[in-house]
Amino acid sequence: MQSQINDLRIHVYGHISAEPARVAAAFNARVSDSTESESDLAIFAIDPSAGIDQATIDLWQSLDEYQVPRLVVVTNLEKLEADFDDAVMIATRVFDQMITPYLVLHDDTGLPAALISLADLQIIDYSTSPQTIKSSDEEHQTLVQEFRDEYLELLAASGENAFSAGLLFPAIPLWIERGIGVDIVEQFIKQLKII
Repeated sequence: MQSQINDLRIHVYGHISAEPARVAAAFNARVSDSTESESDLAIFAIDPSAGIDQATIDLWQSLDEYQVPRLVVVTNLEKLEADFDDAVMIATRVFDQMITPYLVLHDDTGLPAALISLADLQIIDYSTSPQTIKSSDEEHQTLVQEFRDEYLELLAASGENAFSAGLLFPAIPLWIERGIGVDIVEQFIKQLKII
């Protein structure tokens, strides 16, 4: 699945286990292993089952002084031992406070199948073709309420355009082959094109 967004300088960082080359291909970006201070967006790919290596942590920190907009994509979610929430917790510990606009919903086999928006509680179902958007039920709303409260609080504290200013760091679940999260990353990229 190739992104149609191609006029921004987007760089992808991450350990080989997180497949940064595949992420770069999906968003018309370049993989880098050095600080790209002129980047319009830095995407950090992390594999929950492998953790985050020191080189990737150092690259994240080196971009702090340039205030390059950054987001994290959590890859390899199709592996049953991979957990999005654990990956976000690790990224918050070693990078910066992450914000999670979407949480993963799994099918009966335990594979990611949908995302629930913490902004409006809508569900994007990627198991249909094309994907469908539907309202969440009360059970889902109850399950995500604590996460939603935290998300809205972080969003309010950060202010408008905090992502574009390099001050707010979204973490997005990503399964490229199924399209999961690809549209969400593209929405963040479009925010940068508007400025």
